[in-house]
Amino acid sequence: MNEVRIDKWMWATRMFKTRTIAVEACKKGRVSINNVTIKPSRMIRIGDVIDVRKPPVTYSFKVLNLTENRMGAKLVPQYLENVTPPEQYEILELGKISGFINWTKGTGRPTKKDRRSLDEFNDPVYIDDFDFDFDFNDEK
Repeated sequence: MNEVRIDKWMWATRMFKTRTIAVEACKKGRVSINNVTIKPSRMIRIGDVIDVRKPPVTYSFKVLNLTENRMGAKLVPQYLENVTPPEQYEILELGKISGFINWTKGTGRPTKKDRRSLDEFNDPVYIDDFDFDFDFNDEK
């Protein structure tokens, strides 16, 4: 096997849960090789570097072996090498720590009081009652 379709390979190496999702990612321009977006039927070879954009991060993978059959997660490192630059993972971490409140896992949904304080923080209050008299017919 010298070549394999990229949508089958991405599904087989567990980048995407279904082959349909892999095809849609290719059609939407989220998969590229050498900064060129590709079609799902594009044939890949060993040594190709594939960029997969899953916003906000762009992951890069080097093809080590080819397969069309889905495999267990423990076998995936034999077929691909993650060559994603560290800057992309920093973007992912910034997204996790940014925000008004850092909810701890397992605390559940915010209470009504929490939601109101979030709304108050996100929606600025505009003052509609001015104590000023504006004279638009001001003659000089």
